Parts: sequence; C-alpha cells; structure tokens
Amino acid sequence: MTARPWLKIVAVLVGLFLTVPTLVVIPMSFSSAKTFRFPPGGWSLEWYERLFTSPEWTTAIVNSLQVGVITAVLATVLGTAAAIGVTTLGERAKGLAVGFLLSPIIIPNILIALVIFTTFLRIGLTGSLFGIALAHTALALPFVVIAVTARLQGMDPALRKAGGSLGAPPFAVFRKITLPLAMPGVLSGAVLAFISSFDEVVISLFLQSPTAITLPVQMFNSVTVQIDPTISAASSLMVLVVSVPILLAQVVGARRGSRGK
Repeated sequence: MTARPWLKIVAVLVGLFLTVPTLVVIPMSFSSAKTFRFPPGGWSLEWYERLFTSPEWTTAIVNSLQVGVITAVLATVLGTAAAIGVTTLGERAKGLAVGFLLSPIIIPNILIALVIFTTFLRIGLTGSLFGIALAHTALALPFVVIAVTARLQGMDPALRKAGGSLGAPPFAVFRKITLPLAMPGVLSGAVLAFISSFDEVVISLFLQSPTAITLPVQMFNSVTVQIDPTISAASSLMVLVVSVPILLAQVVGARRGSRGK
C-alpha cells in the first residue's frame, strides 16, 4: 500500500517527460518567426499553409499515409496468421517462434536497414513506396503478433474444438469463432503497425528516392539542409496522426468493455 503513491509520482513524471516536448513543438508550429523560437513572439498559420501547399511536403504526407496503410494491412494479415499458428505449437517450439517473430524489436534498426537495403538493391525494390512498405512490415509485424497472441491466450481452446466437432470446416471456425474473439487484438495490432510505419525514418532513409520520400525523411532532410520551421508543423501533424488512432482504439475498447459488463 505504501508503494502506490510513489508509483503515481513516477507515472506522472514519466508522463511529463513524454508530453512536455509536444507542448513545446505545437506552439512553435503557430509561430510567426522565420526560425525556431519558443515561446513564439507572434502567431501565424504560415507554416501549416506551407505544409499543405508545398509539393514536397504534401507528396511526403501522401507517401507516408500510403506506406502506413499498406504496412498495416500486410502486417495485420501476416501477424494474425503467425499468432494463430504460434498458439498451436508446443511450449519449446512456441518460445523459438515467438523469439524469431519478435526479433525486429530487439535488433537495432540500423542493422535491419543495412540488410534490407542490400537485399532490396539486388531485387530492385529500393526507391519504391512498396519496397519501403515491405521493410516497414518486418518492423511492424511484432506489434501485431504481441497484440493478437495476448488476445488468443485468453480464449478458451474448447471453443474452436467444439466448432470442429460440430462439423464446421477450419476456415469457418476461424471466421466465426477465432477472428471475432481476436478482433480487438487484430485492430490494436493494425493501429500499432500503422503508427510504427508512419514515424519510421531509418529504413526509409536507406530506401528513399526522389519519388519515394516519406514525411519523416522529408523532415530529416529539411533539418540537415536548412532550418525550416515547417518541421514544427509537420511534427504537430505527426503527433495528431499518431495520437488519434490510439485514442480511438481506447474509446472503442472502453465502450466494448462497458457493454460486456
């Protein structure tokens, strides 16, 4: 009981550490200054206007959204299938399979980027949005596997066995029993896959081309070439795009939980 106040204090400090930079970036995006300045000396929508009217920025935004959607779809399908397969394995085989599937989280992104760049260079997938999406899928797959596996572990295996014993084919059991019960995990995994792709920069830097530049890469290039305050507006947009799906998932989950009660 005595540890609970300390846990609350630590949680508040961690929350402040994660949110304070956002509270700085967002006001800066409305600044009228031609350079980064906090607090802003004046207020303006100039940088948002540039963000949504400049071809280089709008193209980067569209590219990131396209790559994020493709990554979410591929990672969700593959991760869900992998999670269902893992739950049918024995304990030793399950541990090996989970370790292999979660390895992209453990291995540094720079090493993964080097391997992917070398492989894609040989097969001609560098410099394309589809190639970037495939690479992001490898990074996003563990998030889907974790979310779906956690959901499946709470499901009674007797439900699937009962469906099979009543004559339902395997696909019907999956469609009518397994998938509906695992759907919260599937949706959570899809959201995490999209977010992990939308703000990924290391692999995108290796695979970029003049026609395949994502928003994080455009922000990185702008920082290295010149100091462009449009970056603050782009950062605020990324915070919004990343936060909204998470909040929606939380709201949907809370409503489903309240209905279940």
